Amino acid sequence: MFTKILIANRGEIACRVIKTARRMGIATVAVYSEADANARHVRLADEAVLIGPPAARESYLMAQKILDAAKATGAQAVHPGYGFLSENDAFAEACAAAGIVFIGPPASAIRAMGSKSAAKALMAKAGVPLTPGYHGDNQDPVFLEAQARDIGFPVLIKASAGGGGKGMRRVDKAEDFAVALASCQREAKNAFGDQHVLVEKYVLRPRHIEIQVFGDTHGNCVYLFERDCSVQRRHQKVLEEAPAPGMTRERRAAMGQAAVEAAKAVGYVGAGTVEFIAHQDGSFYFMEMNTRLQVEHPVTEMITGLDLVEWQLRVAAGEPLPLRQDQLAIDGHAIEARIYAEDPDKGFLPSTGRLLHLSPPAESEHVRVDTGVEQGDAITPHYDPMIAKLIVWDRTREAALARMRQALAQYRVAGVANNVEFLSRLVSVPSFANADLDTALIEREQANLFPAKTAVPDEVWLLATLAELQREAATARHASDRESPWRMLDGWRLNGQASRAITLRHGEAVQAVTVQGVVGGHQLGLDGRMVFVRGTAGANGQLHAQLGERRVNATVVVSAERRHVFFEGRSWPLALLDTLNKGGGGEDVEGGLKAPMPGKVIALIAAVGASVEKGAPLLVLEAMKMEHTISAPKRGTVKAFRCAPGDQVVDGVDLVDFEVVE
Repeated sequence: MFTKILIANRGEIACRVIKTARRMGIATVAVYSEADANARHVRLADEAVLIGPPAARESYLMAQKILDAAKATGAQAVHPGYGFLSENDAFAEACAAAGIVFIGPPASAIRAMGSKSAAKALMAKAGVPLTPGYHGDNQDPVFLEAQARDIGFPVLIKASAGGGGKGMRRVDKAEDFAVALASCQREAKNAFGDQHVLVEKYVLRPRHIEIQVFGDTHGNCVYLFERDCSVQRRHQKVLEEAPAPGMTRERRAAMGQAAVEAAKAVGYVGAGTVEFIAHQDGSFYFMEMNTRLQVEHPVTEMITGLDLVEWQLRVAAGEPLPLRQDQLAIDGHAIEARIYAEDPDKGFLPSTGRLLHLSPPAESEHVRVDTGVEQGDAITPHYDPMIAKLIVWDRTREAALARMRQALAQYRVAGVANNVEFLSRLVSVPSFANADLDTALIEREQANLFPAKTAVPDEVWLLATLAELQREAATARHASDRESPWRMLDGWRLNGQASRAITLRHGEAVQAVTVQGVVGGHQLGLDGRMVFVRGTAGANGQLHAQLGERRVNATVVVSAERRHVFFEGRSWPLALLDTLNKGGGGEDVEGGLKAPMPGKVIALIAAVGASVEKGAPLLVLEAMKMEHTISAPKRGTVKAFRCAPGDQVVDGVDLVDFEVVE
């Protein structure tokens, strides 16, 4: 077994590999960019090596720098994680040439499965079922559109290299094909350095089911059952679970055997995933093979009791697989939710910023949190905005769902937009709860997942006010002149009880809460009624409060003028207004004509002077390797663009001068 390995990755997966390596007594070397100098994976590793500037193409994608770091530190093997160089056959070959073990499949297997087109041709020879489509080399747009017409709409355009939903578009009619193709090719070129695409029939109401396979250098290959990854947004997985709901023993065996045959066809070694598109009737088609460890591997670990990273290390060291197929069994049900710094209400746009507050649920045999960040760390625009993976396990799917709902209600994030509340709604909608699954579930459940905005509950205003009063009292207690009568906050006045107001804002809603000090607490006035409140503050913003006759637990996080109230599974970002300074509360940047995040302008779609309808695309912005369309917020006229293709823009900068036509 190795005594030292280098992890050629960052974030959550690097931390995950370090955890297993440490348990096995293997020393770890981290690599990091300048943006990750203080990252969690750097703090956890035994040693770390700087490999370049923040941009991945100048750091984490620099194979030679990583190999140099491995040689300099005496690492015997490199674990690539997922993403970056994990499916790069040239990197695998370079490791071998340098006498360093690549903890993954041989370069030939990566090469065979690296091109979706070539992989499908190989699978056809192996007898694995394929989705109807064009997988050839002719990339002429006119030819590809003709192929799409022959296949029949809707079709799916997919980047031949890479994955993660990048370079992928569903096209429902011929007139939309050319624009979608150009966008896919640009995205594929930027993400993978290869704009080659394939065109396939889009299966209506498909399920995305994948099989975990494992091979060794002794000719053994097994499948570790399946995962259902149907719940997706923008072709990226949001929820994953194992085993797949409704899977029969016969279908599992058939899909498992097909996956093993696919792996054997390329001489596969290590962890891999064979992905299938499955019909509701149980039939299935090969989609692709990911020649690496998957993001969602923890659900497989939870139902098998195995450590797949340990298996990777043992296989890479030349050991045979620890178990045979007949020794593997499923125990219970596991679900994984990906916690992202993104705004579901803005088309899941990634969010950047510092994690002012990060409090995940407590881990146990039922709850697991895999993360690459801690409170105080920053989510930057340079890399994937994942905060963590939340994994739950229980004996049945229903019990696991209850665990997930409870865990999400306890997950608290402040400082960046995030999808925790969206995930809470998602695991509660009837379609998911009843396992009525397909890749369009989020679109089908729009009404439930994106409900109309609701008014701030009275309890939230009261909790924020109580937290502010406690903060003032704590400040007074620690002041150097705390014995001064002017520091007393008991509300005493010579001619009567003092009363003041604390004013808070949420969006456009402004609420003034009157405050009177009384024995044992405060009387707070809200919309004409008085409520007696008192409470005690706990660690990390926790607040145990009495609101009238009701006792509640909440968390209130203070950041500048912001008061983030976490209550009953929801988060309410409020602003404390300085009523003596009308500008004290600030205004949020809103509207679709400002850059919603840092990025690069890819294309200007509308013409200056054009009259457009609400929702019409105006320009395309690329951020975090994904393209985002800035659309007209209302019917109006494009007066001017403040940017040009190729411009790098910062969050909140004006992009378009737009005149609304009433």
